[in-house]
Amino acid sequence: MGLFKLTPPYLSASNRVTDHMVQLLLALLPAIAALTVFFGPGVLINIGLACIVAILSEAAMLKLRGKPLKPFLTDGSAIVTAVLLAIALPPLSPWWLTAIGIVFAIVFAKHLYGGLGYNPFNPAMVAYVLLLISFPVEMTRWLPVVNLSNIDITFATALQIIFTEQSPYQIAVDSLSGATPLDIMKTQIGLAQTPELIQQNSAFGLLAGQGWQWVNIWFAIGGLFLLYRKVINWHIPFAMLFALTFISLITWLISPETTASPLFHLLSGGTMIGAFFIATDPVSAATTLKGRLIYGAGIGLLTYIIRVWGGYPDGIAFAVLLMNMLVPLIDDLTRSDVYGTKR
Repeated sequence: MGLFKLTPPYLSASNRVTDHMVQLLLALLPAIAALTVFFGPGVLINIGLACIVAILSEAAMLKLRGKPLKPFLTDGSAIVTAVLLAIALPPLSPWWLTAIGIVFAIVFAKHLYGGLGYNPFNPAMVAYVLLLISFPVEMTRWLPVVNLSNIDITFATALQIIFTEQSPYQIAVDSLSGATPLDIMKTQIGLAQTPELIQQNSAFGLLAGQGWQWVNIWFAIGGLFLLYRKVINWHIPFAMLFALTFISLITWLISPETTASPLFHLLSGGTMIGAFFIATDPVSAATTLKGRLIYGAGIGLLTYIIRVWGGYPDGIAFAVLLMNMLVPLIDDLTRSDVYGTKR
């Protein structure tokens, strides 16, 4: 009896990295639309600028490293990094801020470690933390949501502010911006105000900040799409959101007059984009099943600690980078034994 043997030609498998990145971008579209609706067209300008700088930076590094351009420029990884960083920046960020962040993400956080697949830290979060520490004033220029603002920010207006840092309304650019709901909540609690009273501020909606709550909901819907398509696994988002909910629920039940509710934490800042799009980065995240649960829970716990007791109103980026540092240890301690051997 003859053995069945495959002979060429074979069908080519699709580029899984490109498929992965395309689906990530598709899942981000609803939240990007929500960000644009609530915070103006500066979001789209930031994304466009970031993508251009990312492609140029990627091409320059590939050329310097003697790597072929086409396969790496078309895999979508640089674009995903650019989009994730751009939507994390205030919508009226000056152009040079976005450019510095993207160049640092691509050159230092990605290629100096060996390129895609070798970076131990999430490039977008490395760049975000660099900008947050180096340029704190520019990183706080978040607009109030459109329906709370007395000034209409058109596409042309946003272009002028981003590229010239001059407002056409004869007022300082800083006057157009304001504190985020997370920042307001943290500051006012420090001034002995109760969360219930603080949330009567017009910057807050029913569950969290005006606009922010809907943006987070759309990020979560995009994340569910990624889970359905099996682009990501459930372990990291579940563990992160569970840990953040658990610790915030315990402190809220113990002292509701000094701590915000779990729903506020879940629907504020970068919670949902962090859980579904950033913490799940397949390169810098834990790889074992138990490790993913520990990794995600650590991000949720650190996020809460930084938000409540740290020096920054949101802690997603710092939490992700701190847990990135622990990934080798987590994977080593949670890996399964090889059959027939014992560690």
